[in-house]
Amino acid sequence: MRWETRVDGGSPQGPPLRGKTVGDLMVKDPKTLPPGVTVGEARAVLRNEHVHMVLLSASGALVGTLLSEDLRDAADDEPALPLSLLQGRTISPDAMADDAQRRLIAHDARRLAVVDEHGRLLGLLCLKRRRNGFCSDLDVKARGAAVAPGAASSRV
Repeated sequence: MRWETRVDGGSPQGPPLRGKTVGDLMVKDPKTLPPGVTVGEARAVLRNEHVHMVLLSASGALVGTLLSEDLRDAADDEPALPLSLLQGRTISPDAMADDAQRRLIAHDARRLAVVDEHGRLLGLLCLKRRRNGFCSDLDVKARGAAVAPGAASSRV
């Protein structure tokens, strides 16, 4: 039997998200870029169809996130960090996964950076394309996406 979770705000049809936290389901080793990357470098990473958000990290702290729309009017040689945002793009590992799923769907988003109370990057919550669950570390590994120059960790 295949379990799926309803995304219309109703109760789950099976156990996948029931009682699970964001920390239980996040990708634990997301790809990051250093805060000094240019807009062009960030755009290159975002060309991968599986990458919806670039995480900018320094010394383990999340210092910014980038979506394609953040870079729309910028020149490739500009620094990307001033265009990045944190507000509305992060979540606590203790948040309930079903609440996070509803939040992502309501905002037509697919990614949230998972951070602790000190802003340390812990992982990435990745809503699947069908919006019925979350990508896992195994999913990311199976994709075997190429790593961009200057990137650390695995691509998400």
